Amino acid sequence: MTLRVAGLRKSFGPLAVTDGVSLSVPAPGLHALIGPNGAGKTSFINQVMGTLAPDAGSVHLDGRDLSGLPPHRLARAGLARTFQISQLVPGFTARQNAALAVQARSAAPLRWWGRAEQDRAANDAAEAALEAVGLAARAGIRAQELSHGERRALELACALALAPRCILLDEPLAGLGHEEVGRMIGLLARVKMSCGLLMVEHDMDAVFRLADRVSVLVAGRVVAEGTPAEIRADPAVRAAYLGDPC
Repeated sequence: MTLRVAGLRKSFGPLAVTDGVSLSVPAPGLHALIGPNGAGKTSFINQVMGTLAPDAGSVHLDGRDLSGLPPHRLARAGLARTFQISQLVPGFTARQNAALAVQARSAAPLRWWGRAEQDRAANDAAEAALEAVGLAARAGIRAQELSHGERRALELACALALAPRCILLDEPLAGLGHEEVGRMIGLLARVKMSCGLLMVEHDMDAVFRLADRVSVLVAGRVVAEGTPAEIRADPAVRAAYLGDPC
């Protein structure tokens, strides 16, 4: 397993947002984390990525203990993420956004901002990442001028530019139209063949098409885990989350 999270716990006073969450993500492969709004899915991702400190638990990537490391060190170790709300630089081109991500892998994070445009290696890697998500022809277009679906693809390109072992995807299909959803599902299906993906997503059709395993999070606890077929057939999951009274 590439990513292994064990016993992750976080509470705010009496409210437990994660209550002993454990799961593993293979590489290659895709593990989906589903659950109702307020279940703690984004809080879980924030803890894994070091933007929210857990009270207990551990995070290992390829056997290396990454618990407590800040986000920039996690990125260099091979863990990347995308966000529900875009983190792109709107006035930068697609190529420049991806090149910044490439340079974020360097050992001097305070120096790369001004050098991205002149860094040949960064731009070559950026072009490769854009090619991987189908945006090579849009490399010179500013992020703010891209369609919503293209921005989602660019966010994935920026994550791929980090050369990650595992990517955490926080609702990658949010706000996409029907055709854009189809393109993104196809893209994620290709990416998961060479990288571990942990995906938080509300689109159950996409989850069941893409996932190798699914964990169901309710009130901060994993209440079920299995293959998509097993989760789809679980009476408790269907009654509580999938909308089937069984």
